[in-house]
Amino acid sequence: MPPPVNILHLHSSFSLGGKEARAVRLMNLFGDRARHTIVSGVPDQISAQDAIADGIQYEIAQNPPPLTGRPSVGRYETIARYMRRFDLVLTYNWGAIDGVMARRAFPKGAPPVIHHEDGFNADEADGLKIERNIYRRIALPAAHALVVPSKTLETIALQAWKQPPARLRRIVNGIATSWYDAKPDPKAIPGFRRRSGEVVIGAVAGLRAVKDLPALVRAAGGVSARVRLVIVGEGPEREHILDAAEAMGMEDRVHLPGFLPDPHRYLGLFDILALSSKSEQFPISVVEGMAAGLAIAAPQVGDILEMVSDENRPFIAVKANEVALRDSLQALAGCTPAQRAYVGAKNRARAIAEYDESVMIDQYVTLYEAAMSRPGSLR
Repeated sequence: MPPPVNILHLHSSFSLGGKEARAVRLMNLFGDRARHTIVSGVPDQISAQDAIADGIQYEIAQNPPPLTGRPSVGRYETIARYMRRFDLVLTYNWGAIDGVMARRAFPKGAPPVIHHEDGFNADEADGLKIERNIYRRIALPAAHALVVPSKTLETIALQAWKQPPARLRRIVNGIATSWYDAKPDPKAIPGFRRRSGEVVIGAVAGLRAVKDLPALVRAAGGVSARVRLVIVGEGPEREHILDAAEAMGMEDRVHLPGFLPDPHRYLGLFDILALSSKSEQFPISVVEGMAAGLAIAAPQVGDILEMVSDENRPFIAVKANEVALRDSLQALAGCTPAQRAYVGAKNRARAIAEYDESVMIDQYVTLYEAAMSRPGSLR
């Protein structure tokens, strides 16, 4: 058996969110054919490691070169030297773009680098920064490929970042839709039990500013129906979310159980999946909610309007603000359970037909193997 592929993952952060869930899913599927070293640009944000399967060879790098800081030839050289021990380098989002720039500055002996862009943080949610566009234009020619999950990001990469189509790969996020065939576990969310007559609104997200979860609390608090809000995830915005719940007088109707693995075990406990992000592209949580047969309430960001079924599109808010999101939640909460189930069933059918992970996995494996010129090494 050939030795395992040695892969370096440079993450902007490694708290469990969409990009981290996808990266971990691929790591788990590679099994003993690869070993992984993970660097988080925010060293204390590494909760995604909890989703890595037993037996996967990985380590969280100790004292790696800094991924962030002022542009510096010395820092780029340090990063490039560190990368040379690996067969493949995978970089994720703006917070890891200096891994690509290091290869641009010091290409000799460097392994192939594939850069993944999944969206933007709060500082670019309202518009791209010109200086970052220019930086990407300089750095990205050193990447073997640039991977994006959405048509929206594909357009940005072509127009704002001036990337040639030959370097660009659009690979939509997929999940194991068959996992959602089983009924959810009523005890899967600690501290949560359904109450008669209430509509349960759920969200699955890293508790970060760009997810704008306090706005979701305020939107849910403005719904006239009897609702309860469950937000699954962990992150620095937790206290702000609790403050919003207190300000709305709904502390007893907002439940934050923290990070929970295996969303197929609990998503079906919700009536509605809600998303309040200022910026998204092709959110995995929406695909998961669709696979669980849920109706989706969300702003019209990224590709969400195209992702959901035709029947769900009236509940996708045109404007990305909490008033519009409240109106979407109100409309779904005002439906009968049968009407929400109908919308959810159409979403589930679409997820199974178009977003199963089998296509996504094949595309990533093919790309990674081609970058290393090692066909069959990850299958």
